[in-house]
Formats: sequence, structure tokens, C-alpha cells
Amino acid sequence: MSRADLRVRNAARSARIAAIKADLVVRLGLAEADTLSVNEVACAQACCPDRETLVLVMRDGEPTRAHRIARPLEAVTDDDLAVLCAEDARSGSARHPPKG
Repeated sequence: MSRADLRVRNAARSARIAAIKADLVVRLGLAEADTLSVNEVACAQACCPDRETLVLVMRDGEPTRAHRIARPLEAVTDDDLAVLCAEDARSGSARHPPKG
């Protein structure tokens, strides 16, 4: 892979991460003091894909919630994000009502 190809790939990944974050900030009703991390990680366990997406929801004053999406970053769907939000709400960390 050439450096130019790598730059294009990294730019696309950065844009995808930014889009997922923007969507989740609204869906989860995160406040300015809250933080959200979205990363693609390698998974060596036989029960998961080679790459999965890891989302950390860090609400101010609450424990960090980790959510795994069993797909690579580029394959994450709107349905995956809806499931993540429902799981986050069930986990008891969604104390702020969703915006919009």
C-alpha cells in the first residue's frame, strides 16, 4: 500500500469515526462534559471477527461504559448504533434525555 493510499484510507476512517461520534452524541444525549471514544480494534478471540468497533461512553461523574460492535468500522450500520444506544440505556448510564 502506498503512502497516498494510506492517507486516503486514514482520512476515510477519520471521517467515519467523526460521523459515528456525531450521531451517537445526539442519540445518547451527551453533554459537553461527556466524552465519546470510537475505535476499531483487533480481536484475537475465536468468537469475534478479526476487527470490531469499540465505543466508550464516558459520562461526567459516571463509570465508563464499553460497547462492542462485532463489525469493522466501515461496516457499522444505523441498526448497530440503535442497539448500542438501547444497551447503554439499559445499563443505567443514560440519565440525560436524548436531544432532538
